[in-house]
Amino acid sequence: MRLLLVEDEPRIQDIVSEGLRGDDYLVEVCSSAELAMAFVTSREAFDGYVLDVRLPGLTGIDLCRWLRDLGTQAPIIMLTAKGGLEDKIEGLDAGADDYLAKPFDIAELRARLRALFRKVKGYPRDLLSVADLIFDPNTREVTRGSVRMVLSKKETLLLEYLMKNAGRVVTRSMIARVVWETDTSQYTNVIDVFINHLRKKIDGVEPRLLHTVRGKGFCLTELPQGVEEEV
Repeated sequence: MRLLLVEDEPRIQDIVSEGLRGDDYLVEVCSSAELAMAFVTSREAFDGYVLDVRLPGLTGIDLCRWLRDLGTQAPIIMLTAKGGLEDKIEGLDAGADDYLAKPFDIAELRARLRALFRKVKGYPRDLLSVADLIFDPNTREVTRGSVRMVLSKKETLLLEYLMKNAGRVVTRSMIARVVWETDTSQYTNVIDVFINHLRKKIDGVEPRLLHTVRGKGFCLTELPQGVEEEV
């Protein structure tokens, strides 16, 4: 997911950007509300916003209000050195979803973002299943039969995408756009490596579920009728 961080202090920019990337967010940074406005109007919509209140020129609250007037429905968290009730009320009235006073722990910001995204996406969500392979999107746990799978973050994202498209062939370019958030083909070999890792973990028993379709891509299915697999 793509996040826009608007913060004028370089040290906090680095700390927050690095911390959020640990949750596989793609973080773009602006140092003022005016730059952020130009950035937003020239790019695709962001999935979420982290805005400092005290900015040079227009404030983060001005920016928050502008985003909501623009029709933005994505989660917005305000960061501020102020902790007063009136400041929080002003930010929330401008359309912010949450408010975090400095200094704060980056783990708390990550948790608050996860909570907001759960609300946006709907929580709790239904389990995904293919045969006896089950993925819980609420806890991110994966089991096959009675065995709990231990997957990396990227493997989990890849499996979730495959399970959401169970029975359909997904191409490498489709996977690159959704899981690696890129339109380039440079991840072709990387995707193949992750597919092989995932296959070793989930296909240790019959029936095999993850199939490589010759010349097309991959398909997660229990019944691969008509699927011409690579040998």
